[in-house]
Amino acid sequence: MGTGKTVVARLLAEKLGYRFVDTDRQIERYTKKSISDIFAQDGEAEFRRLEKLLLHWLIHYDRAVISSGGGMVANPDNLNELKQMGRIICLKATPEVILERIKNEPHRPLLHAPDPLSRIKELLARREACYAKADYRIDTSQLTTEQVADRIIEWLDKG
Repeated sequence: MGTGKTVVARLLAEKLGYRFVDTDRQIERYTKKSISDIFAQDGEAEFRRLEKLLLHWLIHYDRAVISSGGGMVANPDNLNELKQMGRIICLKATPEVILERIKNEPHRPLLHAPDPLSRIKELLARREACYAKADYRIDTSQLTTEQVADRIIEWLDKG
């Protein structure tokens, strides 16, 4: 969260002429609930179940840029399925930059904690091993979304 996944993915899809898919928005459309409401009413386990169901549907997409929540790849089965679908790009940022970017966004259910910066650090540490399996990682802390998208396209063109 706060790394620019959705904005960069949308821009990247536009530049490549691909379909853009935001997994969180797809889940919200399907359930007719916000992600915050799903977490509050049904729990994180239900949200992760919905992510897995959506992933099985997305495997049939071709020429798509998929923006997933950071927790989706924390499930090894999801990560394997995503790798079968295409290349995985991990956007990262420092915990301080992430907090600055999202501090005024109340719809972040995983950050409803007394110390959000510590929670961000904890989530990043817990997910690091999964994120390290991405095909390409880019730190967005000091880059514009346009710069990030252009660097990803350069990387894709190389190979």
